[in-house]
Amino acid sequence: MFNLILFGPPGSGKGTQSEKLIASYGFKHLSTGDILRNEIKNGTALGLEAKNLMDRGQLVPDAVVIGMIRTALEQNPGVNGFLFDGFPRTNAQAEALDALLDEKNTAIDVVLALQVSKKELIKRLLNRGLTSGRTDDVNESVIGSRIEEYERKTAAVADHYKKLDKVVYIPGEGSVDQIFTSLSNEIDTRS
Repeated sequence: MFNLILFGPPGSGKGTQSEKLIASYGFKHLSTGDILRNEIKNGTALGLEAKNLMDRGQLVPDAVVIGMIRTALEQNPGVNGFLFDGFPRTNAQAEALDALLDEKNTAIDVVLALQVSKKELIKRLLNRGLTSGRTDDVNESVIGSRIEEYERKTAAVADHYKKLDKVVYIPGEGSVDQIFTSLSNEIDTRS
């Protein structure tokens, strides 16, 4: 089993590259946002707990998110590996994920971090905002705040995995295929 975390700020191409990696390698995509929405939709105990917290404007605690990831791991025993998208976002989440994977006799093999200039990210997100209907993609100052928040939160997570020599920075500018080739090369050298 091969497990990877795909990092990148909003607009870096994570969604596009995730789709290509899943199709090429047979990974199971684990997006905590998707998992959360699915648990709520299915009315599971964790989903109901998360919905109750969200309805009160509170963040879903790490223990609940890890519980959802545990369920996703257990429901997909035969996959080639997992692609974690949007998680972990904090050092505590990274440590909890590592402990959970260790319990399942697996680990994160690599953290692939897409690097894109702030100017390019803003351009991409403003373009996406023209067609996506996402209100957070149409205002340059909101976009700038999202990028800064990403950098603040994920720096600690990157540092956690750097200590384990698992972080690889990938240039996220160029053609979709060039970036995919760079990501694939890093996966292929480790699998």
